[in-house]
Amino acid sequence: MPIAVSTRLLGEILLDDGLVTPDVIALALGRAQTTGERLGEALVALGAVTPDDVLRALARQQSLPFMGRDELPAPLPILKNVSPKYLRQYVVCPVSVDGGVLTVATSDPTNPLIADDLRQSTGLTVKIVVTPGEAILEAIDRTYDGASTALARIVEGMEDDARVDGDEDVNHLRDLAFEAPVVRLVNLLVENAIAAEASDIHIEPFEDTLRIRYRIDGILYDQEAPPRRLQAAVTSRIKIMAEMNIAERRLPQDGRIRVTLHGRRIDIRVSTVPTVHGESIVMRLLDRSSVFLPLEKLGFAPDTRRRFETLIKRPHGIFLVTGPTGSGKTTTLYAALDKINSSDRKILTVEDPVEYQLKGVNQIPVKPKIGLTFANGLRHIVRQDPDVILVGEVRDLETAEISIQAALTGHLVFSTLHTNDAPAAITRLQDMGVEPYLVSSVLEGVLAQRLVRRICAVCRAPETPSAADIQALGVHLDPGVTLYRGKGCDECRGTGYRGRFGIYELFEITEDVRSLILRRASSPEIRRHAINAGMVTLRDDGWRKACDGVTTVEEILRVTQEDA
Repeated sequence: MPIAVSTRLLGEILLDDGLVTPDVIALALGRAQTTGERLGEALVALGAVTPDDVLRALARQQSLPFMGRDELPAPLPILKNVSPKYLRQYVVCPVSVDGGVLTVATSDPTNPLIADDLRQSTGLTVKIVVTPGEAILEAIDRTYDGASTALARIVEGMEDDARVDGDEDVNHLRDLAFEAPVVRLVNLLVENAIAAEASDIHIEPFEDTLRIRYRIDGILYDQEAPPRRLQAAVTSRIKIMAEMNIAERRLPQDGRIRVTLHGRRIDIRVSTVPTVHGESIVMRLLDRSSVFLPLEKLGFAPDTRRRFETLIKRPHGIFLVTGPTGSGKTTTLYAALDKINSSDRKILTVEDPVEYQLKGVNQIPVKPKIGLTFANGLRHIVRQDPDVILVGEVRDLETAEISIQAALTGHLVFSTLHTNDAPAAITRLQDMGVEPYLVSSVLEGVLAQRLVRRICAVCRAPETPSAADIQALGVHLDPGVTLYRGKGCDECRGTGYRGRFGIYELFEITEDVRSLILRRASSPEIRRHAINAGMVTLRDDGWRKACDGVTTVEEILRVTQEDA
């Protein structure tokens, strides 16, 4: 919707407000012609008006609201695709994100490029307000550069009694956990992690230091940490938030925290384990507003995605997704369920825990303490007349056998396994004690996957990989292929990467493979057969994407093993 801009001149508005006289306007115009300044700048230089007077008049001229210094939020909302460098360069800052509308403050409302740039970068409708430039820059500094300063201020504000020894009193710890500085410190750690798009926060005590690290795009990065003396207070605060027992420091514990930040609901899974120097804490951040991705956005090659969709639409059988922890298996299975979800199908899941709620899907959280295990939950949901079942993980023989029975009785079952490649899933099931004839009867396909970092689009530049890396990958670099890497910039925090996507190895169970399973063929033999039959390995899929310029050879080598 276009803005109704007034046809009145800036000088006329200032005259009507009684802030200047015609003589002052004439004097300022003469100065502007000599210096090249705008009229408003000339009036400010002459001392006739203040910068705020000029901005208020500009806001009225452009039919825009004026926002004072004290009205800017602290901290500012973080925009995923907009760097602090850009905000400072154009003296603009985000004020709020409400639905699909982004409100931004600018000191130059006559610049039409600002709204267009932000609209393209964020995909949101942009609404402009006018604010003094100094206030905008201060707000940017507070938000993006203020983390270290804020941490220092919080720590300085803490009393010396925040230091506690090994035999600290539980009541004293509880009191410390509710002290305002400790609350602000823990909140700051979480807010900074969310702003950095981290997936995990690691808090690790050592003899003389307390180490804080964020996992961003699968890699751990050190962050500024509070003094070691505050470890007990920080740990107690987190354990209370996660509804854990602060008196128990000898055994591992698990908990969950739910927070809402800038309108986003964040679930935090908390795990503590005792170490020599205190409890080590890992907090996994689950952003409910941004997890779900359709199959088309996961990084599948078109041919692999077509075959994958064919497998997940079969009426019965078992389909497995394999890979290490944090390789995106749950996201892939959720995307698969969304693809086949319809009003004529009933879908039930048993998960540990339920990470994200899917619309139209009945999801059951595992609770081992009361006897609700994967196997027990699966045994009961089969009686719920489902068409599709998702089992979070096949961990033991009992779960595997019930899943197979469900598949044999006409259900489509999805689950995960921890194996290095797709064909190894067969031998893993047999090692659990599942009979080969059962595996052969129900298994329809296995998908192995890894997550690789995406090259930053802002600083991407051609590169020539080393001959050793190309040899290690086992590929041949054609002369016409250009590979890329990121040089490092503000957008990617100097890493050269921004975001992640999947590389995949899809193993379809054919009649020949079923024969190999029945005669208990080894995993290497099954793998060789699959490759000879046309299976694209993880490294092959990664190499394709490196040739497409979206990841690097170094990344593929990092996440895959030599025989993959």
